[in-house]
Amino acid sequence: MGDAHGPLDPFAPTFPAPTAARPLLGLTVLVVEDSRFACEAMRLLCLRSGARIRRADCIRSARRHLQVYRPTVVIVDLGLPDGCGTQFIAELVEAETTQSIVLAISGDTEREGEALAAGAQGFLGKPITSLAAFQQAVLSQLPADRRPSGLRVIENETITPDEMAYHDDISHAADILENLPNEHALDYLAQFLRGVARSADDDPMVQAAHALAARRADGGAAGSETARIAGLIQQRLAGKVAI
Repeated sequence: MGDAHGPLDPFAPTFPAPTAARPLLGLTVLVVEDSRFACEAMRLLCLRSGARIRRADCIRSARRHLQVYRPTVVIVDLGLPDGCGTQFIAELVEAETTQSIVLAISGDTEREGEALAAGAQGFLGKPITSLAAFQQAVLSQLPADRRPSGLRVIENETITPDEMAYHDDISHAADILENLPNEHALDYLAQFLRGVARSADDDPMVQAAHALAARRADGGAAGSETARIAGLIQQRLAGKVAI
């Protein structure tokens, strides 16, 4: 039975209406990110915005999620332990069954063009701590009926993840360094640490990770750079350096 405006569709999807205070209400965000610190930031941003969040720490885990769930937004880190983030973005965009908004995130802001060329609809540079910037990046890609109606106050708020999440990332880096499966693991370690350390404002670790990446790119032996990183990791795990 219909109304004056036409028949009702009983199978039409229904979503909680977004509000000015919770503009992402009704959205589900899948974050494909290997850093606990970055994921904690995303969790806080989604919580503050009204969105639900799911996390995958690698591409294989993300594929398992996507077999069951259809998130509104997929945010893909460009540096992942089991593959290239840009290739995964291209895979998502080309898949006929995927109707999600796909955004890229990286601590290497110079990779924005690469991400957009792969098909990402937007790019977030780490660290992403601005609530307004996060909300706008998502809202700008949504259809009009999924956005809050009327005027909205832009929250000039920043979020601060728990430092223990960074400690977890450093512990993960220590495990990688202790059990290097091959030389390429050093390349992953360098990009992982550079991203998480930049998010945590750990400048000495950023510089050490950058030096390791540069030496690896030059094809030289990276013994001293690796030793420097190992020392910084041990300092942070021992709690001798406050970030």
